[in-house]
Amino acid sequence: MLYNFKEIEEKWQRFWQENSIFKAKHSPEKKKFYCLEMFPYPSGKIHMGHVRNYTIGDVYSRYQRQKGYEVLHPMGFDAFGQPAENAAIKNKTKPDDWTHKCIEWMKVELKKMGFSYDWERELSTCDSSYYKWNQWIFLKMFERGLAYKKASGVNWCPSCSTTLANEEVIEGECWRCHSPVEQKELEQWYLKITEYKERLLEDLKQLDKWPPRVIAMQSNWIGKSQGTEIYFRLKDSDKVITVFTTRADTIFGATYVVLAPEHPLVKEIIRGRPQEKEALTFIERVSQESKISRVKEDVKKEGVWTGAYCINPVNREVILVWIADYVLMEYGTGAIMAVPAHDQRDFLFTKEHNLPMRIVIKSPGHQVTRSPEEMREAYEGDGLQVNSGEFDGLANQEAKIKIAQWMEKEGMGKIVTHWRLRDWLISRQRYWGTPIPIVYCPKCGIVPVPYEALPVELPEDAPFTGEGGSPLGKVKEFVDTVCPKCQEKARRETDTMATFFDSSWYFLRFCSPQDENNPFDVKEAKYWMPVDQYIGGIEHAILHLLYSRFFTKFFQDLGMIDFHEPFKSLLTQGMVLKDGEVMSKSRGNIVDPDSIIQKYGADTLRLFILFAAPPETELEWDDRGIEGAFKFLNRLWRIQDNLKEKADLQVYRALHKAIKKVTADIEEFKFNTAIAGLMELVNAIYQSGADKEVFSQLVVLISPIAPHFSEELWQGLGHSESITRAPWPRADESLLTEENITIVIQINGKHRGTIVVSKDIAEEELKQRCLNEPGIKKWIEDKPAKKIIVVPGKLVNIVI
Repeated sequence: MLYNFKEIEEKWQRFWQENSIFKAKHSPEKKKFYCLEMFPYPSGKIHMGHVRNYTIGDVYSRYQRQKGYEVLHPMGFDAFGQPAENAAIKNKTKPDDWTHKCIEWMKVELKKMGFSYDWERELSTCDSSYYKWNQWIFLKMFERGLAYKKASGVNWCPSCSTTLANEEVIEGECWRCHSPVEQKELEQWYLKITEYKERLLEDLKQLDKWPPRVIAMQSNWIGKSQGTEIYFRLKDSDKVITVFTTRADTIFGATYVVLAPEHPLVKEIIRGRPQEKEALTFIERVSQESKISRVKEDVKKEGVWTGAYCINPVNREVILVWIADYVLMEYGTGAIMAVPAHDQRDFLFTKEHNLPMRIVIKSPGHQVTRSPEEMREAYEGDGLQVNSGEFDGLANQEAKIKIAQWMEKEGMGKIVTHWRLRDWLISRQRYWGTPIPIVYCPKCGIVPVPYEALPVELPEDAPFTGEGGSPLGKVKEFVDTVCPKCQEKARRETDTMATFFDSSWYFLRFCSPQDENNPFDVKEAKYWMPVDQYIGGIEHAILHLLYSRFFTKFFQDLGMIDFHEPFKSLLTQGMVLKDGEVMSKSRGNIVDPDSIIQKYGADTLRLFILFAAPPETELEWDDRGIEGAFKFLNRLWRIQDNLKEKADLQVYRALHKAIKKVTADIEEFKFNTAIAGLMELVNAIYQSGADKEVFSQLVVLISPIAPHFSEELWQGLGHSESITRAPWPRADESLLTEENITIVIQINGKHRGTIVVSKDIAEEELKQRCLNEPGIKKWIEDKPAKKIIVVPGKLVNIVI
């Protein structure tokens, strides 16, 4: 008989809610465990990516609860952002109404999945009770000089009509809508994340439970480089172009210098020269391109000569000064020395524009190429210095240090450290975000909104067109205000904060989401934080995780917390695919979780999503896998109808083997092999039968994976309390040692059967048992055994 999953799942979801089974309590006498999945954007319905992420977190939370931990497992909604505003425009509704409707839809589906969330801690970042504290944090940063406004070239998404941080531009496109990103000059608000660059880099060493790939991505983004600043004086001028390089060993091979089109010296250099018009046209064209697309390796690099020359300080050679699109003002000093023989990008640019080239490093054991023209690519490896003056013959790694020291001594440059990380642009020209709590006064200038006046709330009647900057600027009642200092007429800031601001500290708010006096209760945070297990997609490796680490260090500086890092352990789950592609509406390959729940139940979906692939890898959807998961649960369900008075010793051995395996596998997120271990135990039970004790332990083992199913079986076994209160089983080591072993029997080296014997059996007795085995006698007949070879504990080979 099939189990009635619909009735059972509804029953236990009601029970969990009515009895607050998953309510987290501050219990100093108990060890805590804080498990958190990255909260979702409320888009309307959950998808299989959500199901996978949240099922992983739910299994781990339930497991830790049964191990005796006080578990905090909250859920909320990352509710501000572009899509809600676009949906409001499309559906002629308000973003607030649209977002809260989507949240309600998602909550229904999340509860259907049986996730063990403490819903009393639910939060939505679009509620003023939350974003009030965004504004509080901004003001604290403003007081400390960490929030500031400046004019600069920014990434602009014409489709979203808003600015983007560098991290939000992916291969030249907007991270959200994938439109090509342009450059635009605007006054914007920034957070000085660079103030924390050393700590952000150094503390990566503490994160030994993070994937190495994520550590590498963060380290590369922070981008600490030890190198040399070299001074190239302009010919016939006292102006100096400062270049940063990590390859001082190649300075004698620098045959021209390249400036970023935005470099402050460019317009001064080209003024009045014949090349001025061409250079200005080039600068204007490049200004419309995104910075990311300019440095892509597969894009042809373009540039123009300025008409100017400069002096290479190490050999006094007069070399050309160019501007090119592949040099960015944000990296290094906005100027590079071109060494085409030893840098592939410079090599390609040199070949394209017929510029000079000089070899200064030769590969060990090879003669130096007679002519640079013979080179087919740059030589970027190690070797010996040539054409490098007094440094000829040195290994280039040694020369790199000596040349840098020599230049610093002679005043040609200095040894420095450069960083790739830039301050975080948080201004957005949109409505659906946290208003920046700043007032502009003609008399007093930039004035912060007083803390007691928070929150600065979003007006409800902003017009939405998707064009022409922030809708807040069109709401007179919002814009017009008085200066908090002088009480004269003033205007409010109309930009809102990037939504990544909201998600950079929400994990702290979950510790005390109802606190009306502080962003979070310090005592609650001391008990619950840091997060013990964080789960989410690899796509957040830089953006969200870096910003969260930054905010944590800021709170530490405020004296509100006493730890350095927000997340002890990180799991990045893979995507869910169908027909080899990521599920999406545009591809028409979506599988709706609700349809699977209706047909098979949430526990079947949970079981399949965990069994189909290890969490870190991509998961290929397979309808047959769902059928198999459903059949397995029904097979397990039927065991309760045939329980014995006392199970055989072999079944108890199989049980304790499963306990050990499932426990170890869940600890390491190897859910697929944990489920395989449960399947082996079920097979053993079907062979030999189970008693109530064995079956009870099996039900507890599968309860984190199929919780409704397990609760029903647990109650049927006579238990009055929820299975979530049942302690996690422990393996009895004495039952893990097998008393019997299986011996393979060969005849003339060919496999002919097996026999189960005591592991302590004497060799002569083993030989006789094998010869007398009925299945072996038919192969031997009346032929005498010439020899019997015994491999202890493994096989017996009878030679006839």
